[in-house]
Amino acid sequence: MEKKKETAIEAFYNGHNCAQSVLKAYADELKFDEEQALALALGFGGGMGKMQKACGAVTGAYMVIGLRNSKAIADFDERKEKTPEMVQAFRKQFCQRHQTDQCVHLLGCDIRTDAGRQYFNDHKLKDKVCSKCIESSLQILDELFKH
Repeated sequence: MEKKKETAIEAFYNGHNCAQSVLKAYADELKFDEEQALALALGFGGGMGKMQKACGAVTGAYMVIGLRNSKAIADFDERKEKTPEMVQAFRKQFCQRHQTDQCVHLLGCDIRTDAGRQYFNDHKLKDKVCSKCIESSLQILDELFKH
């Protein structure tokens, strides 16, 4: 878990968005093409294209669940059936920890505006909110995958 956290946080602070960072943390374990996965996750940062909808750390986690339960992994039929349940369990746990999974409510500002971006930077929300959401996502995934 600690290695995944280091990988994700390092990626996040080196130019990857929140969705990409969560996904990147699982590249070695799930043995997927990291370059393609990061390209796929590119549009999910900032709450899906910076629209501040579902948090990118959440959508990144959903991608991890899908990859883990895909045909590329053993026991496909059994895992495929569990995917919706796992996504729902993930969302429930994330919302319990953060009260929401919506980027706009997590940040409390509109990052599409100059004032919102200034607020984001002045209040160090990348550190105080986004990195915490990434860490929570990794912890929740770790818990889900133990079952």
